Amino acid sequence: MEKIWVAHKDEIVEGACKIVKVKNAEYGIYKVRGEYYAWRNVCPHFGAPVCKGVITGTRLPSSVYEYKLGRDNEIVRCPWHGWEFDLITGEHLVDPDTKLRPGKLEDGGAEEERLEKADLELQAGDLYIWL
Repeated sequence: MEKIWVAHKDEIVEGACKIVKVKNAEYGIYKVRGEYYAWRNVCPHFGAPVCKGVITGTRLPSSVYEYKLGRDNEIVRCPWHGWEFDLITGEHLVDPDTKLRPGKLEDGGAEEERLEKADLELQAGDLYIWL
C-alpha cells in the first residue's frame, strides 16, 4: 500500500469540500461535525462529479408553508440531477441502498484496500490517503 498526502486538516472546513486527485481517481474530503470523510467523486446515479455539488442541509417535517431546515452541512446535492447524499453514511436520502463510494478516516494504520474505498489517516495534523 502507498500512503499519499492529500491535505492539512486545517484546509478542510465544515461546509466545504476539497477535491483531490490521487492516481486516476478524484476524492472529495469533507469535515462534518468535527470528523473527516472521503468520498469518491462519482455519483452512483450517472457518474456525475458529485463532490462538486452544493453542501447543504435538508428539510425537516413541518407544517404547510413552513420550511424548517436541519442537518446543515451534512448533505451533498449532486450537480447534475439533484440527488442528495448523507456525507456521514454516504446514503441517498430517499433510497438508503444507493450509496456514495466511501472512504474512511483512521487514526493510524489502514484497513486493506477495497475497490470502492479510500482509507484516510490523520497523522500530526495531515490527512493521507492509502492506496
